[in-house]
Amino acid sequence: MISLAPVFSLEFPPLTHIVQWPAFLFEDTAFAINKVVMVYFFAIIMTVTLFVLGNKKQLVPTGAQNLAETSVSFIEDEIVMPTMGADGMKYAPFLASIFFFVLFTNIFEVVPVIQMPASARIALPMLLALTVWFVFIIVGIINQGPIGYFKNSLFPPGVPPTLYILVTPIEFVSTFLVRPFSLMVRLFANLLAGHILLVTFAVLSSGLVIGKWYAVFLPLPVFAVIFFTAFEVLVSFLQAYVFALLTGVYIGTSLHAEH
Repeated sequence: MISLAPVFSLEFPPLTHIVQWPAFLFEDTAFAINKVVMVYFFAIIMTVTLFVLGNKKQLVPTGAQNLAETSVSFIEDEIVMPTMGADGMKYAPFLASIFFFVLFTNIFEVVPVIQMPASARIALPMLLALTVWFVFIIVGIINQGPIGYFKNSLFPPGVPPTLYILVTPIEFVSTFLVRPFSLMVRLFANLLAGHILLVTFAVLSSGLVIGKWYAVFLPLPVFAVIFFTAFEVLVSFLQAYVFALLTGVYIGTSLHAEH
């Protein structure tokens, strides 16, 4: 535990307390449910609800249907077309699901009372990264054949044969190990860092609500909390976008061997 007692009479919780929450259902079992698990449930429900409501047949689209249609257009225009082209349109539902699920799990960082991004726990980014890893390999095998896919991935055309002894191990590590690892770490590290910052300045703000002379510094951490809250909204969107965009890039390389 970090203590600032000699100066401000403040005690910061240990890092484990920032990301770990006690279970309130099925405690000490594999099915334990805590705040983080509830965020998973909420994110799934919100993602499904968005597209169920958006799929309603209405003569004049309104509300959720407009939002869903705009969101799908954004995924198609800003992710699918730049990374996969027209051939990748059939993967738009998968990319849209990835984008919104990650966005909703992230945005709970700034939701009052909950204030916990589920992506700040390594399990979710790891599961999503492994899912993407599995999908782009299967897409490659389906579109290029098992031999063709691994040959094109590990033995890039145009490389002198003598260099394959160096290039092939690099391609294997970068394609099949670094891709899922970077997806996982990027999402996890950014959300965890933002969560720690918000907790730090929130503790400072609450600790300075006192009647001593250093209460004059209260506006500084309060301003920081407001600023980082707005910043975390932006980060939540950007990390969801980057995750979906890289997923599109990886699937695109499996669709088109020349990439």
